[in-house]
Amino acid sequence: MENFITSLTNPKIKNAIKLRKPRESKKQDLILVEGEKEISLALKGGFEIKELFYCASFKRRANSELGIYNKNIIRVSKKVFEKISYRDNPDGFLALVKRQETQLFEVKLSKAPLVIVLEGIEKPGNLGAILRTADAAGVDAVILNDSHIDIYNPNAIRSSIGTIFMKQVVEASRVNTIKWLKKNKIRSFATSKAGKSDYSKANYKKATAFIMGSEHDGLSEAWKKAADDFIKIPMKGSASSLNLSVSTAILVYEAISQRGKR
Repeated sequence: MENFITSLTNPKIKNAIKLRKPRESKKQDLILVEGEKEISLALKGGFEIKELFYCASFKRRANSELGIYNKNIIRVSKKVFEKISYRDNPDGFLALVKRQETQLFEVKLSKAPLVIVLEGIEKPGNLGAILRTADAAGVDAVILNDSHIDIYNPNAIRSSIGTIFMKQVVEASRVNTIKWLKKNKIRSFATSKAGKSDYSKANYKKATAFIMGSEHDGLSEAWKKAADDFIKIPMKGSASSLNLSVSTAILVYEAISQRGKR
């Protein structure tokens, strides 16, 4: 294995750049993960690191949690790392990590599960922020229906600060998600501007799923018909809606508050 890469045309470097494209990432079954914290959480979450690029020029601490003498490490020059990095302020760590996919039937649930269902999500930043909330609040699983983005989009990973590797994140069809919720006796609360109930008045103490529509189109007609209840977040100002990640956080922490988990 090469001890130090200085060439921008090195095959490993060219391949790392190719992995920024979702199609190539899925084809090779690899994802780009940048940042020491994010890579450490990937390891903690049971993900396998295939290659770890490291540049001492960006190192900020004397001792790395990853260990700079890891057997998979590939040292690179500052110029090379800047080429493969997708961050404005890199810390000198970037890894190629093997993808993992969780199926609905594999999801493990608590006694009173709390689930987030995202339909047609379009922005990686929102997904990352929601996953960060899910991790902080102890949400059981995040399910994506008809997603317009790759779960492991680099911006989603960055926005989640690596917590994406610590949660059960599933891509599933709307039909299968509805069946799964009913099978597990999880009550679904759809968010809608047309909802009759104030979100703070509903009861989330038992098994609960929040169904969140896309930023642009909202919920599909299929979900509107399938949901057990409709709730809304009151809007007092001129804006007609909140950011998706903000709305999700409000609902999740209302459920946590009702359950006495502060």
